[in-house]
Amino acid sequence: MRRGTVVVMLREAKCGAVKTRLAAAIGPARATAFYRRVAAEQLRRLAADRRWQVMLAVTPDGARSPWPRRLSRFGQGHGDLGQRMDRALARAPMPTLLVGSDIPSLRPRHIARAFRRLCAARAVFGPAEDGGFWLVGARQRMRLFAGPVRWSHPQTLADALAQLPFPAALADRLADIDDGAAWNTYTRRPCVTRSLP
Repeated sequence: MRRGTVVVMLREAKCGAVKTRLAAAIGPARATAFYRRVAAEQLRRLAADRRWQVMLAVTPDGARSPWPRRLSRFGQGHGDLGQRMDRALARAPMPTLLVGSDIPSLRPRHIARAFRRLCAARAVFGPAEDGGFWLVGARQRMRLFAGPVRWSHPQTLADALAQLPFPAALADRLADIDDGAAWNTYTRRPCVTRSLP
């Protein structure tokens, strides 16, 4: 498989515009600070690895945020998350992995393993602990979200897999921090509390 592309899905890091479900539990300022820190660390780790190129898919289109200017970027456009992810998959060089920007435990080894799984499958999903997914990827251009998906739901991953006419590979299971319950689990880890915003 040729050198892949990792597209990081980013939202403008503006107080009140990011992590709204998490903000309901810990407050908008703290949720925004958390998002900025996790996204910046994630971009630094992934962009430093020469096994793939990193691109940014931002929303709203043309958003100005403190993300590295040296990384290519494009707007996600309008529509639900599935439409925006399908659009990102159509824009980026293949093979492509799309990842969220709120996954504190994400490391390059998880990306490398997902690309390896993609060698034997047409698509790959990274299950999240809340029933969603933190990663989706394809080996060639295709629409992965043509049917209905219940977003931000315990059955999100199941819905996405059920509509595919072929089996998809699964990558590592990781946690994205979307709400108060995920935040409480995350902050109970001993190594985390010293660096919280």
